[in-house]
Amino acid sequence: MLGRRLARGGRPGLVGTAARTAVVAGTATAVSGRVARHQAEKAAAEEAVAAPPPPPPPAQAPAGGSDAIANLERLAQLHEQGALSDAEFAVAKSRLLGL
Repeated sequence: MLGRRLARGGRPGLVGTAARTAVVAGTATAVSGRVARHQAEKAAAEEAVAAPPPPPPPAQAPAGGSDAIANLERLAQLHEQGALSDAEFAVAKSRLLGL
């Protein structure tokens, strides 16, 4: 004898079906949550490994010396000849002076 489980014609009752559905849905939710958490942790680990190191700071030219003076004179000549605009000259001069 199978008992009360099979109420009508060999099928489980309404409460049994609802309970089984709740178990299946709860299991699916728990599994999908674990999968999503695992994927997020894996992506974060890969991102940390794949991130390139920051570039080194640019080397600054010495503020004094004949080399810096020669470079400033060359920039001034290029600016006077029209090869450099005012903005380009200002940027190049500030780079050269380390500002």
